[in-house]
Amino acid sequence: MSEVYVMDHPLIQHKITHIRKTDVGTKEFREVVSEIAGLMCYEATRDLKLQDVKIKTPLCEMVGKELTGKKLAVVPILRAGLGMVDGILSLIPAAKVGHIGLYRDPETHEPVEYYCKLPADCSEREVFVVDPMLATGGSCSAAIQMLKEKGVKHIRFLCIIAAPEGVKRMEEDHPDVPLYIGALDERLNEHAYILPGLGDAGDRIFGTK
Repeated sequence: MSEVYVMDHPLIQHKITHIRKTDVGTKEFREVVSEIAGLMCYEATRDLKLQDVKIKTPLCEMVGKELTGKKLAVVPILRAGLGMVDGILSLIPAAKVGHIGLYRDPETHEPVEYYCKLPADCSEREVFVVDPMLATGGSCSAAIQMLKEKGVKHIRFLCIIAAPEGVKRMEEDHPDVPLYIGALDERLNEHAYILPGLGDAGDRIFGTK
């Protein structure tokens, strides 16, 4: 069973409520999504390993802490996932970035890959897959399966809003992948949109609707 973390930080909850509002414009929506991603990254990296390091301050020598272990990568699911990347990179500027593009086949309704570009050493990194919305879970599950087939073993998934149906799909398909969720909503409607949700995240980030 997947580890599922639903964020309870007041700033995350406040900002998610704000971007749900219909009168939030593209610029503000994009900025707040990035802020939420940064806050979620802060929570999702709580268990990263540290090592002792000797340094010299202006006054004396001391032993401090620095990150150790695997380097990090951020992999957004195109296109809405792009809206979360800068917020994470603001905290982890050395992380590399990959991209996965999927579309839904109109007949089979299954995700089909149209683009995948990953860092050459992605299999050796701790990979954060990001997408603002986890609805049915189909695209997310397919993206993570693609990463696993390319040798990636350490994967975490971050989304701002999730539906129970998507969480269930991820728990069934990828029980080894921790899920970090900003808000767990009620359900999907008949068009597979999350309720209450916030509409189409990609359209609201890029102003295409």
